[in-house]
Amino acid sequence: MWTIPKPKYRRCEDEPEITVNIGGVRVVLFGDVLNRYPESRLAELVNCSSAHNDELISSLCDDFDPSRKEFYFDRDPDAFKCIMDVYYLDEIHIKRGICPICFIKEMEFWKIDQSVLDDCCKSYLSEKEGELKDIAGKVKVILEDLEEDQNASGTQQCQRVLWRLMEKPGSSFPARVIAIASFLSVLVSAVVMCVGTIPELQVSDAEGKLVEHPTLEAIETACMMWFTAEYLLRLASSPNKLHFALSFMNIVDFMAIMPFYVVLSLTYLGTFSMMELANVQQAVQALRIMRIARIFKLARHSSGLQTLTYALKRSLKELGLLLMYMGVGIFVFAALGYTMEQSHPKTLFRSIPQSFWWAIITMTTVGYGDIYPKTTLGKCNAALSFLCGVIAIALPIHPIINNFVVFYNKQKVLETAAKHEVELMELKSGGDIQRRKDSDNDDT
Repeated sequence: MWTIPKPKYRRCEDEPEITVNIGGVRVVLFGDVLNRYPESRLAELVNCSSAHNDELISSLCDDFDPSRKEFYFDRDPDAFKCIMDVYYLDEIHIKRGICPICFIKEMEFWKIDQSVLDDCCKSYLSEKEGELKDIAGKVKVILEDLEEDQNASGTQQCQRVLWRLMEKPGSSFPARVIAIASFLSVLVSAVVMCVGTIPELQVSDAEGKLVEHPTLEAIETACMMWFTAEYLLRLASSPNKLHFALSFMNIVDFMAIMPFYVVLSLTYLGTFSMMELANVQQAVQALRIMRIARIFKLARHSSGLQTLTYALKRSLKELGLLLMYMGVGIFVFAALGYTMEQSHPKTLFRSIPQSFWWAIITMTTVGYGDIYPKTTLGKCNAALSFLCGVIAIALPIHPIINNFVVFYNKQKVLETAAKHEVELMELKSGGDIQRRKDSDNDDT
């Protein structure tokens, strides 16, 4: 049993007091303290006990003993200790270890407004509410994958099955095989693109120019056929074609496929002299460079890359500070380097804009050596610039890494919680079915 101390400002000695039993913990409370929030449940209870309104008292508590003026509540005593802070401090903090969502329900039971929550607890509560929404969204997606619409037509059912095969690798074994095949196709295509530039593996065409080996071209063509078929199947099975086409990752997929067919078209037009051959070759060369876009297709099959992307989005402030620090440092040290090196007859600092390149490679500790100071003051400026560069780069690294770790762990927890929620729903539905069977057997 613990007792709330009497406040120093309490003047009326005959002010009522009550004893509440919260989950086995007895607490003595004073009426003048509780009446600071007259609309709360405890304030109503102390006023009802003074008026001996047993009917209203029964509606406010789970049970009560009139002789001892003790009222019983089947609630969490730890949460109640936090609730009592509002009567003395006019604010409430959610203690560690208490679920914020459950605590809000406790506040609603005791009729305490959420406005008395401290700002730190409000942000913590909003974060937890966001996590619950994420879990609910993941559960909804899982349930949509599991349930089948009996009223859907044959075409709609085929479209849904095809969508799961192409977009949901975890829905079935064939879908997992397709995802692995797509991942390997991206890797093979990237390797072929790189290997095709090795001169020893190239062959000479009719004009004596080195071109890609026919075997490598055949492998790349096969990969592009796979990418095309995959994109068209996903587009055909998509429930929302416009949203599919405007999605960032789908735009990346389209940009990875498009150059291949444009090159074929330009080669065809150039062959039949519908365009100048030089222009065709320049356009083909430019479009072949766009093949590097296909490497971004790996992000579709890698949760780690997706998590990295989201973590970088959440670290835009830190990245902005890094760029600002580097920008200021580059401008200052480039201007100082140009000024200090002007006295040397063989200076390599011809202008401040040209000195920007030296400042960038110095502050990032790359140091190519193509531009370097020759005076003593210029060398001191260079030493100071790379020291400041190391500090400027190191400062935002920890917050960015922390954002990545926090977001990655959060995603894992949300996925696990969503799966557990689905399993719990399946157990409950199985129990309901079993009870229905038992009731049917009793009726018979």
